[in-house]
Amino acid sequence: MRLGIIVNPTAGGGAAKEAGRQAIEVFESADLTPIDLSGNSLAAARLNAEVAISANQIDGLVVVGGDGIMHLGVNLCAGTDLPLGLIAAGTGNDAARTLEMPVGDAVAAANLIVSTLASPRRVDAVKARTTAGSFWFIGSISAGFDALVARRAYRMKWPKGPAKYTIAMLLELASFKSIHFDAVIDGTLRSFDAMLCAACNTKGFGGGLLVAPDAQVDDGLLDLFIVHKISRLELIKVYPKAYTGAHIGHPAVEIVRASKVQLTSGAMPAFADGESVGSSPIEAEVVAGALRMFCK
Repeated sequence: MRLGIIVNPTAGGGAAKEAGRQAIEVFESADLTPIDLSGNSLAAARLNAEVAISANQIDGLVVVGGDGIMHLGVNLCAGTDLPLGLIAAGTGNDAARTLEMPVGDAVAAANLIVSTLASPRRVDAVKARTTAGSFWFIGSISAGFDALVARRAYRMKWPKGPAKYTIAMLLELASFKSIHFDAVIDGTLRSFDAMLCAACNTKGFGGGLLVAPDAQVDDGLLDLFIVHKISRLELIKVYPKAYTGAHIGHPAVEIVRASKVQLTSGAMPAFADGESVGSSPIEAEVVAGALRMFCK
């Protein structure tokens, strides 16, 4: 079996490069044929993969890094029969946690891929559109305070890990005001002022925030996570509780399940799977079973 490999050498502070080497060793020892499709940029890697896929040169794709490289993999494989595997070696690793994949253990992750080669799991993916065009995501998309935090964290060089998002949140909060959203949720019109609003296919984002702890990646539904307008002080109190899911039950927190969501919040930046994807308005629709994954 031929596995295309894309490594993001900068992910996890450089840890992904070594993780990729370890994974390739496991694949070779299992008599698989790893084909390195990495490039000097994600755009180059994507082009390499697109060429390999169109020429039928690979039977599966494995990405090595964090949620950013996973986002690339999802956009290469969703809506096709090409299975996707992940060696989680990034900073956030939210997709790996949701799919109960090993994090920071390349050998264990590679062995999991080998053990599921014959029976990839079908999971949902989300087809989305913003001002930047159409794309897929597996985790979440937002265009509100959480997107502003993601943008600030994305630009920060320090610190590493989940602490980056906490610091970015505090810095962004200093001048933040609630945002007005116009939404269409499975055809129902709603307008509200909110601090955060994210459409989630998985349980969380931001390096471990469990914003939608009951979300399932194979139920054909999005969990629309809303924190309605509250004071900045109250948001500071609520935000950390999302690391454990304890924010559920707060009177400002609402979760609405839907298969299709449209969100308009002015020209707010949009982030999906931690990646910049243009700006509002957002359209997101679950496609059940759109992605085959090498996972349990």
